Amino acid sequence: MSAQGDGSEGHQVGSTRLFVTVWVWLVAITAFEVFLGYERLQPELMLGLLVALSLVKAALIVSYFMHLKYEKLSMALMLVPPTIFCICMIIIFFFPDSWRLMQIRLQ
Repeated sequence: MSAQGDGSEGHQVGSTRLFVTVWVWLVAITAFEVFLGYERLQPELMLGLLVALSLVKAALIVSYFMHLKYEKLSMALMLVPPTIFCICMIIIFFFPDSWRLMQIRLQ
C-alpha cells in the first residue's frame, strides 16, 4: 500500500437526492425570476429582488455543485478578495455612467 492511498477516501459528497433537491430549488428560483420579469415593479425593487435571488443561486451552485461546502473554510474564503475586486470594478466603471443617466432623467 502506498502512503498516499488510492484516493477513494477523498471528499465527502452529498447524495443524489441532495443534488436533485438543490437543482429543484434552482429551477424554482429561476422560474420566480422569470415571473418577476413580467411583473410591473419599480426598477429599484425589481433589481434588488433579482440581485438577492441571484446571490442565493450562486451560493447554492458554489456550495453544492462546485463542492465548496465540503472544503476547508480557507478554500472558500479565497473567493472573497476576487469578489470584492469585481464589485469594486463594477462600481468604478458603471457608477459614473449611471450617475450621468440619472441626471439626464431628472432634467
